[in-house]
Amino acid sequence: MSGKTREDEKEDEKKGLNTLPMAVLNAIQNPVILVNESGLVAFANWEAEAFFGASSNYLAKHDISAFIPFGSPLLTLIDQVRERRAPVNEYRVDLSSPRLGADKLVDLYVAPVLSEPGSVVVVFQERSMADKIDRQLTHRAAARSVTGLASMLAHEIKNPLSGIRGAAQLLETSVNDEDRALTRLICDETDRIVSLVDRMEVFSDERPVDRVPVNIHSVLDHVKAVAKAGFARKIRITENYDPSLPPVYANRDQLVQVFLNLIKNAAEAVADRPEGEIMLTTAYRPGIRLSVAGTREKISLPLEFCVHDNGPGVPSDLVPHLFDPFITTKTNGSGLGLALVAKIIGGHGGIVECDSQNHRTTFRVLMPASKGTSAEDSEPMTIKGQS
Repeated sequence: MSGKTREDEKEDEKKGLNTLPMAVLNAIQNPVILVNESGLVAFANWEAEAFFGASSNYLAKHDISAFIPFGSPLLTLIDQVRERRAPVNEYRVDLSSPRLGADKLVDLYVAPVLSEPGSVVVVFQERSMADKIDRQLTHRAAARSVTGLASMLAHEIKNPLSGIRGAAQLLETSVNDEDRALTRLICDETDRIVSLVDRMEVFSDERPVDRVPVNIHSVLDHVKAVAKAGFARKIRITENYDPSLPPVYANRDQLVQVFLNLIKNAAEAVADRPEGEIMLTTAYRPGIRLSVAGTREKISLPLEFCVHDNGPGVPSDLVPHLFDPFITTKTNGSGLGLALVAKIIGGHGGIVECDSQNHRTTFRVLMPASKGTSAEDSEPMTIKGQS
């Protein structure tokens, strides 16, 4: 939304800004501005208006330095581009300020406009989007590494273990009671290792995912019922659903597995808190497009499903590696649950991420809608009453 009034549109028409090139710039989902030789913001697309929190007409009356932090590297980059008349890229520039807000980390592309001496174009790429893409690629690479490891373990470990367990069972029949406890220990430990390998074998399943339109609220209601009947029996679980969401294009059984893992993690995080609470939310967030694993297809990921908890949070140094295999904060955890979540969501062409602060952790899943549907043209999903 640009927030333009009819008067603003008329002013744009006078300036010749309602042309096809301007329409193209306004369709770009990155902030783009034109800074003239006097330092004024001569043009700003709609994303730039949202980024700076001001209309293009207001921006045009002020120097670019009025909207960015004092001494920002952006001013130096603009001067360099004017002097060299060549484009410059700069990565991870911090533009955080009371005006723009916190965590405004951006990549910058600054280029000269050769037909307008002294003018430069600045394109902002917010790192939040770039980091989503980086995390998606990292999770896919982690899943591939576990896939290879799982295949190797299944072949090289399970067969010898069956022999060890068989030998222990034979010994159990011919030893005294004191030694029988040791043979029982051997059997129990081999069973535990086999169980771990069986869990890892899930990663080696590379068959295409059978996907259909799925009502996410039906999935979440089912997972909530399972949780309340077992591991989350004493924990309050609430919902804040968007009933207008279109179906998600996914495998229902795998979605159940994903949200069981996420809710189980949340339940363990708040288990010792008297006011522990888990909240499930769904929302429509248009704007992000990513490639599907193994294809050239690019899809939109407008559907956002979140699991929030008010537990102690995840250590900041662990968050970037949380979906890697064998990474866990639990004493007896295997570190495979979240890695499996990342594999399943990545196989659906989606992404999963974690935002964690003190007493607030959110696991956010972004996924594609069912093909041929949108939030506007789909039938609203039927959801149960919120609790």
